[in-house]
Amino acid sequence: MMKVTLLSGGVGGARASRGFDSVLGSDELTIVVNVGDDDRIHGVHVSADIDTVLYTLADREGPQGWGIAGDTFTAMDRLAASGQDTRFRLGDADLAFCIDRTKALDAGERLSSVVARTAVVLGITRHVLPVTDGTLRTRIQTSAGEWLAFQDYFVLRGHRDEVAAVEYTGAGLTKPAPGVLDAISGADLVVIAPSNPPLSVWPILAVPGVRDALARARRVIAVSPLFAGIALKGPAHRVMASLGLPAGNAGVLVAYQGLLTDLVVDVDDAADVARLSGDVVIHAVDTRITRRVDAARLASFIMGLT
Repeated sequence: MMKVTLLSGGVGGARASRGFDSVLGSDELTIVVNVGDDDRIHGVHVSADIDTVLYTLADREGPQGWGIAGDTFTAMDRLAASGQDTRFRLGDADLAFCIDRTKALDAGERLSSVVARTAVVLGITRHVLPVTDGTLRTRIQTSAGEWLAFQDYFVLRGHRDEVAAVEYTGAGLTKPAPGVLDAISGADLVVIAPSNPPLSVWPILAVPGVRDALARARRVIAVSPLFAGIALKGPAHRVMASLGLPAGNAGVLVAYQGLLTDLVVDVDDAADVARLSGDVVIHAVDTRITRRVDAARLASFIMGLT
């Protein structure tokens, strides 16, 4: 019996979640998810990272790792025909979940309660927690000095802008959602998923009390999102570089300085086991986890380190 708490961003975190879901018992896994990407789009509250985790745990994620497999886009097509900006596309089933969430939040229900209800609808028995029920929004400053909402930067502008700074608006006014700190302090193992450190994990750590709880945790293992210094998807390596972090897995260590006992890197970076030796123990293994079976293999490897 081992209690594992996973800190998760989007696709990488969702796939890691599915791996631990495959090898742990029903009450042994808690997933704490970033909410910095949340926004109001098409009039509804979108929780991109939370939904990606939920759909992936339910094995219903789309082929790109987000959205719902086989979803239709009738609503988006109708909006586009009316001249609306539909570059941020929500499938019809995805939109229905967002409408339900929006109505509940507008009526005063907590986000954590909405997430728990949605998990039940999707047949998920795991504890999936937003890091906070409060309003925390990741904002990006480009090298041109322009400040962008996260989804404007990431989706509408295709994360092409060079990132000069990142801020987590409202974080200082939030508090951890119910169960978050207990999940971290009570875990035998806390895992930081292979998510973008500045854009997906730092917003989690910006919620008061979370970083301190992580620093006191018994064992904290991060999985690098990099492969030979490059992210397979997304701008992690470019954002880390533009924010002044060292290249490759040395940058991952700096991103989580003072928090880790171990770092798991891909076999392509096996040389880092010796090169980055220090207080944090480095392990090399295949970290490509697109399929559930591969994610389960990685989860079993990580659990075997404890």
